[in-house]
Amino acid sequence: MWHVIAHQISQATGRDFTINEKKPLPGGEINQAFALSDGQKNYFVKLNDKARVDMFSSEWTSLDHLQRSQTLVTPKPICCGTTPTSSFLVLEYLSFDEADEQDWYMLGRQLAHLHQSHDQPMYGWDEDNFLGLSVQPNAWHKKWSTFFAEQRIGWQLKLLEEKDIRFGDIEEVIGGIKQHLINHQPRASLLHGDLWRGNVAFCKHMGVIFDPACYFGDRETDIAMTELFGQFPRVFYQGYNAVWPLEEGYAERRDIYNLYHLLNHVNHFGEPYFEQAKDSLYRIIAS
Repeated sequence: MWHVIAHQISQATGRDFTINEKKPLPGGEINQAFALSDGQKNYFVKLNDKARVDMFSSEWTSLDHLQRSQTLVTPKPICCGTTPTSSFLVLEYLSFDEADEQDWYMLGRQLAHLHQSHDQPMYGWDEDNFLGLSVQPNAWHKKWSTFFAEQRIGWQLKLLEEKDIRFGDIEEVIGGIKQHLINHQPRASLLHGDLWRGNVAFCKHMGVIFDPACYFGDRETDIAMTELFGQFPRVFYQGYNAVWPLEEGYAERRDIYNLYHLLNHVNHFGEPYFEQAKDSLYRIIAS
């Protein structure tokens, strides 16, 4: 397996690469991860089952879009593919260090610039991609309320129903979400899509974001998720608002947007997130 990956790195970089050091790293709940080195150059490698290659291909595409925005730092994607037994994604290796308040402030500013970087008339993405292991449908829509209600909340509820986990009538929930968002037609921003504390780090005082699930949508969805699982420092939001202040009504929409991630966590991890997702959904529908 490893000689195939080394060969692909050599092909992608135009430089012969032979692995002489391979170090296991934390890979999260989904992937195995390794640092590879030939003594001069280091790479970060994710591994999964061979059937998961589409997940890595989608991540490659998202990272490439973020890089081309020239607004913030992401690990440069090097190559992805398959071996006889596995799929892999090779990224630039970055060494992370501690951040101070100024670093977080600048990350907030950079995220705002990312959200301003495209003039996209519709919501969606050129292909379906992945949020964790879940397929994330991205068919283009002109109305934000329709896109989010159907392709985010409705989709997750349908995945859960296939597992005999129900949160009420799906069509009624979709209709309720549409009504909450019906008068909100935001600019379609390039989004990270999975922006929690675990997908942010710092390298030489520069904020780095990774593990994206990009699409074009409401910038508030990225901000909302930064408040869901371990809120970012206050100065991050100050930096963001200094560039592009959040609109009135964000606090009400935040729970709707974070419901998507809670439902996805129920799909991934089950019971530990069920009550939190149920309570959130019932509060939204009742409001």
